[in-house]
Amino acid sequence: MTDVTDRVVVAGAVYHQGRLLAARRSAPPELAGRWELPGGKLEAGEGPREALVRELREELGIEAEPGERIPGEWPLGRGYVLRVWTARVRSGEPRPLQDHDELRWLARHEWDSVEWLDQDVPAVREAVRLLPSDASS
Repeated sequence: MTDVTDRVVVAGAVYHQGRLLAARRSAPPELAGRWELPGGKLEAGEGPREALVRELREELGIEAEPGERIPGEWPLGRGYVLRVWTARVRSGEPRPLQDHDELRWLARHEWDSVEWLDQDVPAVREAVRLLPSDASS
């Protein structure tokens, strides 16, 4: 359970045609070159689903529809915890606009072909476990 002093970072397990979207960090320098599920911090007065929609719009230029929250939360350090929601693209084509320089759609068997941020690996494993296998996702 999250301590009240913890701050929440939301991320999207964006699914499309049986694949998961991965985003490579370009900033800050200590995270550059590593991969993550896209998302970010909640702003004051914002709910997590609302924050996820905003973050995916800012970072990827898409309109997304959040789905279910993936069970669990993962510590990120410095009082932050990561919570992940499934999501699908409603409109737009994902592009690396902010804090990322490359995107990849990964099939289930490819999830470990990129170098994920260490603290994201447990959340990514859970997202991959829940990855829909059909083309309708």
